[in-house]
Formats: sequence, C-alpha cells, structure tokens
Amino acid sequence: MDTTGTELMLRGYGLTTAEFFYRMPDHVHVLNTFIWQDYDLAPDHPRLFRFVEFWQNEIDGPLHSVRFTHRRLVAPGQWRNQVGEFTLH
Repeated sequence: MDTTGTELMLRGYGLTTAEFFYRMPDHVHVLNTFIWQDYDLAPDHPRLFRFVEFWQNEIDGPLHSVRFTHRRLVAPGQWRNQVGEFTLH
C-alpha cells in the first residue's frame, strides 16, 4: 500500500528538492542540471543520499555538485480533524 503525501507529512517528512549539476559524459566541459523531488526526513535525508548513491553507481554523467532545500509543509500540531460539515443552499 502506498503512503500518501499527507500521511508522510504527519509522520515528520518534508518535501526535499535537489538540483543536481553533472557533467555530460561525451562533453566533460558542459554542465547540465537535473531536478529531483521527494518526501524525506531532515536532517539525515536518507532518500536523497540513497538517490545520490544510485546516481554515482548507475548514471554515466559524473556529479559536479548538488544543491538542495527541505521544507516541512505540515507539522502534526497543525493538523485538525474535521468532525462536521455545513451545507448551504
């Protein structure tokens, strides 16, 4: 069963966005970028580092640098369960 983004955010995950700068395999003087986004846990960022390891092992373009940001969108104290609903005509 897949976990929804809301469930992950309530467990403490936040949205991590990373910009990978890498060298083109055939043109080593040319830098290209790749944007990656996933829900991850700060400060360790296990999913981001797992993706960096995957890149280094499986992708031909060597990494130049990685720039990332992390934002918790919803904290557990900010979530409220709605009990009722009003309908207006």
